[in-house]
Amino acid sequence: MAQVQNNVVLTEQEEDTMHGKYLVFDLDNQQFAIPISHVIDIINMQPITWVPNCPDYVKGITNLRGKVCPIVDVRMRFGKEPQEYHDRTCIIVVEEQGAPVGLVIDSVSEVITIDDENISPPPKFSTSAEARFIQGVGRTDSGVKLILDYQAVLGEDNVIRVEEVE
Repeated sequence: MAQVQNNVVLTEQEEDTMHGKYLVFDLDNQQFAIPISHVIDIINMQPITWVPNCPDYVKGITNLRGKVCPIVDVRMRFGKEPQEYHDRTCIIVVEEQGAPVGLVIDSVSEVITIDDENISPPPKFSTSAEARFIQGVGRTDSGVKLILDYQAVLGEDNVIRVEEVE
């Protein structure tokens, strides 16, 4: 069965080429990964319009090629102190409920392959704030990468919901 990504239908062969590929990014001196198949785009920081009555970790919205795109600061979502954005700070754009959502991270590192047999469930003993946002631990030659559950980051309470106005 074909998968739809970026409004393009992917063939099974194209899906297979993305299987096991992860975008590695840095956040607070730690490396995280997200399946590349979930990434729509990576963009530089751009003006963000503040929206009242949103949680602190929702920085606001921006215009992404004519679509309203909510912006979530992953560092703040993890309960860490906010940090000033710098030239390497960027936004990973994912799709949630058919709409783009941006995740602010410190920097992007690389795209790597992590085989399924090298991914373990997250440890149960972790009590850190970000533990609930981790869906797995990938073992690589360069160390472990925490695999981000971006849907958990966006919020179980569906705080991040954009509905297009016709």
